[in-house]
Amino acid sequence: MDRLDAMAVLVAVVDTGSLSAAGRKLGVPLPTVSRKLSDLEAYLETRLLTRSTRKQAPTEAGAAYVAACKRILEQVRDAERAASSENVLPRGDLVVTAPIVFGRLHVLPVVNEFLAKFADINVRLVLSDRNVHLIDDHVDLAVRIGVLQDSSMMAMRIGSVRHVVCASPDYLAHHGMPKAPDDLSVFPCVTFDALMSPVVWTFRDSFNQRPVPIHSRLSVNTAEAAIDAAIAGVGLTRVLSYQAAPAVAAGKLKIVLSGFEPDSLPINVVHLGQNLLPLKTRVFLDFLSMHMRQRATKVNLLAR
Repeated sequence: MDRLDAMAVLVAVVDTGSLSAAGRKLGVPLPTVSRKLSDLEAYLETRLLTRSTRKQAPTEAGAAYVAACKRILEQVRDAERAASSENVLPRGDLVVTAPIVFGRLHVLPVVNEFLAKFADINVRLVLSDRNVHLIDDHVDLAVRIGVLQDSSMMAMRIGSVRHVVCASPDYLAHHGMPKAPDDLSVFPCVTFDALMSPVVWTFRDSFNQRPVPIHSRLSVNTAEAAIDAAIAGVGLTRVLSYQAAPAVAAGKLKIVLSGFEPDSLPINVVHLGQNLLPLKTRVFLDFLSMHMRQRATKVNLLAR
């Protein structure tokens, strides 16, 4: 059995969703595709696919194996190009995920620059506020905001963001400026329930962080809605610094209580923990980290 050939067949089946579609993609008969998969499962002594009439989906063991196969096949292609004295240029498809607002404001512009420079790489950018699973969703790189849980993934820190409290200048002119977190007890607030509690906000006091009760007049489930409500004068809101940055820069919102902000949240780019990354992934990781750091120094609300 040619294991590299069998790996390529398995990857094609998972990517296309069926044996027949994989056969068409690879230009091989359906019985050959089925036989190579069966031989590979027999060699590994485990089932890699759950077979149904609708779609071929990887099992739990199969998903991890497919991810490894993709890395191995990409490394083989890189090695073949180098060995043949070919001008080794990164090529292939990349899947990158990032939080919705951060991805639109900061990751997408970098991806656009990257695509203009590397003509042989295609990128699928998945913007989602849930943590997309790198193996299950076949993701190469993920931008994550917040403290990372212990895992086998590798992480590269590219910046940090702050929790900021802000309100419209007209609102502050009418209601006054809070001087300390405890002043919030008399200020109506707009809370973003996906980010933090609607009843308490955490602030730093000297060297400690402590919860401060707030009065939430409006609770919303997106940062954009919280910001729009704050601009309309409903109350103070708390969001991440990059989410408020455009409105602050436009003079529609003003940051308050900046001296009491809790610890900043790290921004990391994470990928599966392996020593050798495909060339396309290494190039994109270097490009993203360099350009994100450059953007962080230009946007004073992104990092400090």
